[in-house]
Amino acid sequence: MPDTAEILMRSRYTAYTLHREKYLLATWHPSTCPSSLELTQSPTPHWLGLTVKRHLQSDTDHAIVEFVARYKLNGKAHRLHEISRFIRENHAWRYIDGDILEN
Repeated sequence: MPDTAEILMRSRYTAYTLHREKYLLATWHPSTCPSSLELTQSPTPHWLGLTVKRHLQSDTDHAIVEFVARYKLNGKAHRLHEISRFIRENHAWRYIDGDILEN
């Protein structure tokens, strides 16, 4: 498992680009994890890049990662700007949830 919340965030972005639903669900905290993600529903986004704007670890087991993920959907460019919350339990970081910021 990744050593920091930022590394986990980056690996989760890669998992989204590769439609790796099992990995995404496995790295999601059980208290907020959905039953499925439907990553292959049509149309699927074409991911273009990830920029991590901030990684703040408030204590040994809690962190936030602010990022912007760029993608195209139906030929139109979009940005997902989120502040994500992470928790470390049993030496493993997990995604809890996030706040999407307006662009």
